[in-house]
Amino acid sequence: MSENLAKPNRILSIDVLRGFDMLLIIFADRFFIRLNQGAGTSFTESLANQFDHPEWFGSTFYDIIMPLFLFVVGAVIPFSLSKRMQENTSKSAIYKKLIKRFVILFILGWIVQGNLLDLDLSTFHVFSNTLQAIAVGYFFSCIAYINLDRKWLYAIFAFCLIVYALILTVPTIPGIGKSVLLPDRNYALYFDQLVFGRFDDGLQYTWFLTGLGFTATTLSGLFAGELIKSKLPREKVALYLLIAGIAALGLGLIWGIWHPIVKKIWTSSFVLASSGVCYILLALFYWVIDVKGKIKWTFPLKVIGMNAITAYVLSHVFNFSRIADFLLFGLEQYTGAYYGVINTIGGFAILYLLLWYMYQNKTFIKV
Repeated sequence: MSENLAKPNRILSIDVLRGFDMLLIIFADRFFIRLNQGAGTSFTESLANQFDHPEWFGSTFYDIIMPLFLFVVGAVIPFSLSKRMQENTSKSAIYKKLIKRFVILFILGWIVQGNLLDLDLSTFHVFSNTLQAIAVGYFFSCIAYINLDRKWLYAIFAFCLIVYALILTVPTIPGIGKSVLLPDRNYALYFDQLVFGRFDDGLQYTWFLTGLGFTATTLSGLFAGELIKSKLPREKVALYLLIAGIAALGLGLIWGIWHPIVKKIWTSSFVLASSGVCYILLALFYWVIDVKGKIKWTFPLKVIGMNAITAYVLSHVFNFSRIADFLLFGLEQYTGAYYGVINTIGGFAILYLLLWYMYQNKTFIKV
């Protein structure tokens, strides 16, 4: 097989892109906020604003982080599941594995944001975390991948987008009126409050019916994984990823004129636009890493990406900046307003050293 057609079971660009996404989650947002607190310039303020969510409509760079997490999870599905299917693993065994992952991700989500460790029902939230969104998107995407022809996967993707858009705009909410894409006036939020009751997170974010959007985002990654796994030459794969990304982003922006982009309720236009950005990012990473072979720079991101769930959970359970403060507090008298930046870097360095140690010892915690 020619070098152009050879496709390894593990695609480095996907691992590196996952690491890039995790870097944004566990470090970049805090870094730019602290940098702006220190510098206080219009430039640093614009950077900090890009690492914060908008009040409601529109999108910032920070809004791509969660969709990218789901997208990358989807991109791996064709590699992981097809391998098990080729090994003639029974469907019951695969389902058992899927259910196990679903449950573990939900429990981890409860730990990092559902306040499970509080041991207090008054602070517990049933569904309120990125890991739980991943659990939903991954589970239903895998079920579809295992049981349906590829053309039906595209049909399900379209079904999720259309049905969810209708749910957000057609029903009437008791005591409020017709559902509209506004805070506290959309049917998805009403349904969350109805289903979860006292265990609802009380925020403007929606979760239960938004599972349709989570599944669509994960499926978009699955389609990218299928393209990478195909026998097409790598240059064409990169080109098709880029074209798909531009097309999805364009469609999302156009649809957003009538059905606005709102990350908090994961509107269908947001799914398309964010998936488009994910495709463009993957095309860039795939072109540089897997087509051009430029891999030396990827090691730090690979270290993070190979233990992404571990990095995510640790960064939410432990305050590494506070730990770093025990080591770096003496610098505050010399650095003044910039001490927050240094402390953030120190906290990240401690977490990264843990991940590096795990990588060097080939310790990869998988759900």
